[in-house]
Parts: sequence; structure tokens; C-alpha cells
Amino acid sequence: MTLPPRPDPPPPGGREFRPGEVVLLHDKAGRRYRLVLAAGASYSTHAGTLAHDALIGQPEGTVASTNLGRRLLALRPTFAEQVVERKRRAQPIYPKDLAAILVHADVSPGDLVVEAGTGTGALTMAALRAVGPAGRVVSYEVREDFHQAARAAVEEVLGAPPNLELKVGDVHEGIEERDADRVLLDLPEPWRALPHAAAALRPGGMVFAHCPNTTQVQRFCDEMREVGGFGLLETVEVLERGWTVRGRSVRPSHRMVAHTGFLTFARRLAVPEVFETEGEGF
Repeated sequence: MTLPPRPDPPPPGGREFRPGEVVLLHDKAGRRYRLVLAAGASYSTHAGTLAHDALIGQPEGTVASTNLGRRLLALRPTFAEQVVERKRRAQPIYPKDLAAILVHADVSPGDLVVEAGTGTGALTMAALRAVGPAGRVVSYEVREDFHQAARAAVEEVLGAPPNLELKVGDVHEGIEERDADRVLLDLPEPWRALPHAAAALRPGGMVFAHCPNTTQVQRFCDEMREVGGFGLLETVEVLERGWTVRGRSVRPSHRMVAHTGFLTFARRLAVPEVFETEGEGF
């Protein structure tokens, strides 16, 4: 896969668009169009054609017109938009869940984070942003095609971070890292990786699993009790509902990002038993 050259960081005080940058065009109907700027190129939509040169050298937030007079707002994509807008082979973890994972798992600057599987690379990039340059992220993916697609996605958004290691490997067979601060599991059967996750985690570290249904959650929690050495088991679900605020009209949006997955967290203990609270849960 050939990627466009990643642009150099913008000069201090300057945020003008440059060739090679990814830009999202927004129309008044809420549609978004993704393009990579290239000198002399043009982008065609149902609203007309827009020359890339009309954006290159202009500040972020520019409103440009197509040849049909339709106005489009040009912005750099946010991280959340980069997750949901790009073409993908695997199902991504949605931005609402990414935010909850980072906070509930307390992924912090300087952490060593082990992830499996890499999938679209969304959680990989979110963790990498959270650990900062002093931290390290190691991500396992069993499928070579997903591994290559995730590498391309990371390089497009973040370049080639020196503190990220993408591996082709099966965590059901073992995890090489030790004294990890966090282990993040996005696997169809995360309970199969628990013995290796337990060996990889330091005492006080956290394990997380993303599970689409309650049966998977229950089996994951049962396996944590069987393996032992985990505490404060917690499962949450995040529902996100937007609101429309226009003039005197304030109402819920017609669409809602409801169930996308269950998020289960637990702490690694320095003792073999399982410590649970009396709160409700699985």
C-alpha cells in the first residue's frame, strides 16, 4: 500500500493547509468528504468540483466554493473522525468507547500498554496518544492483512512512532512483555488470553476487554475468577445521544449511538485470590 508523504509539522503560528494533508469537507447537510490535498488536483462531489489549490495555503476553517457555488467548510479531521471516516476491514471501537476505555483503564503518560488485537488501529492510536513519548505501546494482531492495514492507518495519522511496536502474533499462545501497566483485549474470546495477560501485568495494573454481548462478558469475568489474582471487576456500557439546538428548538437528535460493546475492567492483584465488591454487575 502506497501512502501519500506525511507533511512536515506546521511552522509555529501557522496552520495553513499543505499538500499531503488529510482534509474533511463539511456541507450544510452534515455530509463529510475526505480528501488528501495535492497541488493541481480537484475533488468532485454532487455539489460540484472543488480545486485543491483553493485550499492549499489557506487557514484551517476556510469556507471554499465549488464550481456550482456550493460552500464547503474545510477542517483537519479530529481523531474521532479519523476513526470512523476511513475505510476499514475490521469493526472499529467507536470514539465514545475509546474515551471511556482510556479513562476507566487510566492509561497514562509513561505507561507500557499491551494490546490485542490491533484491528483497525483505533485503540492502538488512542493508547499511543495517551501514553505520550515516554510510554510504549505493543500491539498483537493474528491476521497479517489486518496488521498491514492497521500499520497503514497509524502511519497516515501519526507517522512512524518510535514507541509503537506492531506484532503479528497470537496472544492465546503467549505475551512476551512483562511488568505491563495495562493489557487491552479486543478479541472474540478474550478469556483465552487471560492467563498470559495475568503473567504480563504488574501488580496494580489493569486488564480491559471489549465484548459485543453479555455472554462474552460473563465468560470473561468467570475466567478471571478461575485464573485468580484480579480485583474490582467492573463492566460498563456507553450510550451517546446527541441534541439538536437550533433557535428555540432544543430536542434529542433522531439518531443515537447506542450499544456498540461492553467494556470490562479489572485490577491485577499481588495475591492469588479474587477481590470483588458488593456492587451490581456480572
